Amino acid sequence: MSSDTMRVRATARVEAVAPEGGERLVQFLKAYRDAVQEIVNELWRLRKTLSKATLHEIYYERLRARGFRAHHVSEIYKRAREVVGATKSNGGSRPLLRRLTARIHPLDYKIDLKAKALRLAILNDKWVELKLKWYDYLDKYLDGSWRLGEVLVSYKRGGVFAYLTFSREVQLREPKAVIGVDLNFDNATCTIADLNGNLITIYPSPYRGLKRALHLKKLAERLQKEHPRS
Repeated sequence: MSSDTMRVRATARVEAVAPEGGERLVQFLKAYRDAVQEIVNELWRLRKTLSKATLHEIYYERLRARGFRAHHVSEIYKRAREVVGATKSNGGSRPLLRRLTARIHPLDYKIDLKAKALRLAILNDKWVELKLKWYDYLDKYLDGSWRLGEVLVSYKRGGVFAYLTFSREVQLREPKAVIGVDLNFDNATCTIADLNGNLITIYPSPYRGLKRALHLKKLAERLQKEHPRS
């Protein structure tokens, strides 16, 4: 990538259905979540952050024996390390994972964009096919300029969702204006001015429901401190 270009990413959330193998997909997602939680619990007790090489040495054979593919394993221990690192840096308590979500390496899925079908590798080298509920706006990612990379698959309230991450290089242009973002408690205010400092526009974007969300977050953190898990 040259200095006058940059890589941009876009993630599309697509609803999916599994005509066959839906139960096997949920089983895989539960096993994936439980494996991440297991490693989170073990890393949480350590004072130092382990390298990826050390994580691989510790967990590769253990998880492979449970039917995970090689790239499943690497995604699992990388995710666990991310969760522990982020939670400790924020001063939180040991995370308890509930969501059934798996990050799928490009070698562990096959996608047919014409048929709108996504095949995923799950446990024991089995595959399950998802039919994607396509939306017209997604067609712009099929013009050849975008490249599909990481895929997330999630199961929530009886529904399956695929998060498709597309990326491409774009040409940088000389800026004609600057934008400033002021983050407040209940809104974000954007100010746009030209390069001479003349105001072009200013507008606030309110956060809907943020106060209640922050209240619940503080309440949950307080309860976790008052009633820590053993």
